[in-house]
Amino acid sequence: MTLNSHAPLYVLDAQPVFNGQTVFDGHNDLLLRLWLHEADDPVAQFLDHKLDGHLDLTRMRRGGFAGGLFAVFIPPASYMPKLKPNAELAPHDPLAITQQQIALLQRIETQSGGRTKLCRTVAEIENCIAQGVLAMVLHIEGAEAIDVSLGNLDSLYQAGLRSIGPLWNLPNQFGVGVTGDFPGSPDSGDGLTLAGLSLLRACNRKKILIDLSHMNEKAFWQTARFSDAPLVATHSNAHALCAQPRNLTDRQLAAIAESDGFVGVNFGNAFLRADGKRDADTPLERIVQHIDYLIEKVGEDRVGLGSDFDGISVPEALGDVTGLPLLLQAMKQAGYNNALIEKLACRNWLKVLKQTWGE
Repeated sequence: MTLNSHAPLYVLDAQPVFNGQTVFDGHNDLLLRLWLHEADDPVAQFLDHKLDGHLDLTRMRRGGFAGGLFAVFIPPASYMPKLKPNAELAPHDPLAITQQQIALLQRIETQSGGRTKLCRTVAEIENCIAQGVLAMVLHIEGAEAIDVSLGNLDSLYQAGLRSIGPLWNLPNQFGVGVTGDFPGSPDSGDGLTLAGLSLLRACNRKKILIDLSHMNEKAFWQTARFSDAPLVATHSNAHALCAQPRNLTDRQLAAIAESDGFVGVNFGNAFLRADGKRDADTPLERIVQHIDYLIEKVGEDRVGLGSDFDGISVPEALGDVTGLPLLLQAMKQAGYNNALIEKLACRNWLKVLKQTWGE
């Protein structure tokens, strides 16, 4: 069907979203997926419902996906021959890759005919949700593209950057990310470098959200000590239920609660299951169990969704973004009322973004 760019999300398809609820999501890897297939005009495919994977604009609107944090991710140089096996690879340049992925996000906005917007404020996000426009927030996962002098942070901010995860799994100039096999501890090495601490302070000054999701335990506690913003893990789960090193311990969750921070629940099977396996037969109720646990530890105003769509394997029962209404229905069946579901699906994200970015 032809999409009306100003129609509410919940009437755009024969498969309505759950009770008219819209979802704001804390993490996806769409930009990496588009960048890896740039020769095939992936922006047009995203806009025209021709992508594989978890996300394209038509399916996002069907599922009630109102907006979220869109991650720029620089694959390690050693990954590139496998990710782009038939490409003539240029020298590995993290800043160039970052700029190319940001350009893809900008192209989505300009080519969408008003159906999408790159948002820099909570007011812009709220206006997009009200008008049925996809609200896109620029996030960087692993800050390899930022020089240690932070000289290019201003230009990235001007391009729309509002959220940074300084680390991914591998070490960079800002510190060491969380690594290790299942089951394992998040205490997996050295934390932030002096440059990493400088990046924290710069993000605080510019009111850029700092993402904890790939920080090891030392980096987490350095951030808790030196950052003056709410502690936010955009796509992490409860270590007590799934002992992946990247999931959050009860002690970390207590610090997040104390800071009035936030946790976005990751849909990845390996981060949900008690056995740590990537098996797709994971029931949706397993996501709800993590939500229950996180609510118990940090409170119902500090939990939301951080799907990791297009970056991981998700439960078969969810499938892709069009399965979000099924997840919300599972919350309803678990006893959540509509007001709580609205908080978890969207409002809690807007709350913590407002606390971090300001009005």
